[in-house]
Amino acid sequence: GGLRQERKLDMIANHLANVDTSGFKTDMVTFDQLLRSEMGIDFSPGPLKSTGNPLDLALESDGFFKVRTVRGERYTRNGNFTLNAENLLVNANGSPVMGEGGEITIEGRDIQINREGEITVDGVLVDKLAVVTFESPRGMTKDGDSLFVGPTDSPEISVDTSGVQLGALEGSNVQAVMEMTRMVETMRTYEALQKMIQAYDETDGRIISEVGKD
Repeated sequence: GGLRQERKLDMIANHLANVDTSGFKTDMVTFDQLLRSEMGIDFSPGPLKSTGNPLDLALESDGFFKVRTVRGERYTRNGNFTLNAENLLVNANGSPVMGEGGEITIEGRDIQINREGEITVDGVLVDKLAVVTFESPRGMTKDGDSLFVGPTDSPEISVDTSGVQLGALEGSNVQAVMEMTRMVETMRTYEALQKMIQAYDETDGRIISEVGKD
């Protein structure tokens, strides 16, 4: 029980540390009868926050932006994008954002992105954002920096109507007040378990001492 509460405290602390991280999704932890933990991800949407930045993008529907990292393709709800020195559309870590035609190069002044994720530059269609989902998103795992690894047993599915919102970011789905309440409850439970352990130790000590005297 104590180990379970420690794991929950670690998870809650991580949630509170990422309350302002765009696209962050909270974890869910369950335990079997042997107290082995199983992690899951809560993909419920976070609030949309207007930024006014023309390359900040948010998804109003299910799905993920796809990026190419040094570790392979990853998926994210964090649409904090920019252009690098080579005019590639990249995320905050410099990883290229993927379009249906591959990496997206934007050279021009008038950049427009519509709700379908189509990118036009100076009136010319350049590419369309690759927004995808999976038959079983529960198989996805976290890879840090609001990135996710796709499930190995579920194929990638393109999202036809992505509902891309320009000049906005999806906030974390952490509910700070709820997490603080959970932290207090978990700490109280952990303290109660510690007292139980101490009581058992004291009882064992007395038994051993009395048996030794006999």
